[in-house]
Amino acid sequence: MNLPPLYSGEQAPDISGARSLTLIGANGAGKTRFMEEMISLSGNKGYALSALAASFPERAESTMEGSVDDLYRKLTKRHPYMRTDAVSELDKLVYMLFVDELEYLFSLKEGASKDEKRVKLRRTKLDRICRLWERVFPGNRIVRSSGTIMFANTAGEDLITANQLSHGEKTVLYYASAVLFAMPDADIYIDSPSLFLHPAITATFWDEVETLRQDCRFIYNSVDVDFISSRRDTVCIWVKSYDSEKRSWNYDILRNKSFAEELLIELTGNRKPVIFVEGDAQHSIDIRLYSLVFPDWTIRPLGSCDKVIESTRTFNDLRQMHHLRSRGIIDRDRRSEQEVEYLRNKEIMVPEVAEIENIFLMEDVIRIMAKRRGRDAEKIIRRVRKEVIHTFKQKAEQQALQHVRHKVKRDVECRIDGKFSCITALETHLKSLIHTLQPRKHYNLLREEFAAMVRDNDYNGVLRVFNHKPMLPDSGVAQLLGYRSKDEYIRGVIDALASDDHDSEALRNVIRHCLRAIE
Repeated sequence: MNLPPLYSGEQAPDISGARSLTLIGANGAGKTRFMEEMISLSGNKGYALSALAASFPERAESTMEGSVDDLYRKLTKRHPYMRTDAVSELDKLVYMLFVDELEYLFSLKEGASKDEKRVKLRRTKLDRICRLWERVFPGNRIVRSSGTIMFANTAGEDLITANQLSHGEKTVLYYASAVLFAMPDADIYIDSPSLFLHPAITATFWDEVETLRQDCRFIYNSVDVDFISSRRDTVCIWVKSYDSEKRSWNYDILRNKSFAEELLIELTGNRKPVIFVEGDAQHSIDIRLYSLVFPDWTIRPLGSCDKVIESTRTFNDLRQMHHLRSRGIIDRDRRSEQEVEYLRNKEIMVPEVAEIENIFLMEDVIRIMAKRRGRDAEKIIRRVRKEVIHTFKQKAEQQALQHVRHKVKRDVECRIDGKFSCITALETHLKSLIHTLQPRKHYNLLREEFAAMVRDNDYNGVLRVFNHKPMLPDSGVAQLLGYRSKDEYIRGVIDALASDDHDSEALRNVIRHCLRAIE
């Protein structure tokens, strides 16, 4: 198979060994034209399918050699019993399946008249579709009934016709049937392969379809990340742009998708730089807050901080392929200044507070929200500062212990990663760690540092080191601002960020400054 010409004039990449290809790229990048050019280059092996057009008669019939329309026209001329009233591709395929079944039965009868021996039946196209149907829709069946195809489902309803199927069921029937009528060694082009299909069956269905025609190559045009990721051996062609004058494209080949490349597939359609954050899309504050703080970036939640760090690193390593800037944001937690500086040098933003909830306790955030609520900002800040520092004083020793635990864990991970000649050497090394790491010394130093913060009323310092989830509700800031709960207060800040006024820009700047974000 030949690929369309590159804008650079270089020779198109060799993809001769690929059995599955997937076109990805931003809207307007030229993917549809790219696929049309690929179909043209496939010559008499090109076979284009689209479920969107399959069920609708309001379309121009295909004149391509070997297309469903072309095969139907030829069958109606060759067989006088073939119905000629089919308009949609789906109706034509159903008629063609019956003709295939009849032709096989005629051939069996003719063979039986010449040879009275028992005939071994082979599976027809309809047999293969029935088997696929039951795999994709367990408990459902396709029934041959009175010269037509009927469908039975697990609900025990009366048999229904193909026209009474749901969009998803029609899509399954259409693609499975059409693929079986493709010419040998065809290049089968599928536009939007997950359209009308439930996500739970999409991967299984296309696995079954590809098994039906192992002699063919499947080329998909899709923006569905889950579908693309489900194609285990696919080669992704990332279409970046199209030059109409030169009729050429700027595109790259992505082979052997890794986690970072799966992210790349999702993000190439946005054309925005990306920020990876902790948490998930449904429950965490991170994506809701940072999407408004950085409106010109795509915010992608990844769960853990380790995934954020690793994905930012690997995505930036692939920058020569996608040219998108990527950064990360993780909570400061109990990281040392050296760890924080290292992460910032790796494009990971680390806030000047211990965790994201502490952002809502920052004085400037409270000040802006108090103004919006018509409250006395300085009075509220004095009361919140007093409550937070008092709570921190009570939990200072516990916090110091947690900080030391974090440091020891990090240090042990670094120091235990050496080579040892024998188990005795490893044991000797482990015994020496207590003297090398000096956890009690660091614990006492942190107790002194935290005591100084309390003594000096260092509110910003406390917010920087104090990891304590109940602190936001316990501080009383929400009620002092006139909110019923801390969740309502958080929504208030997010609504203020979304308001597109002077306060929203002020809040945005405060949070960016906390993250030391430099655009």
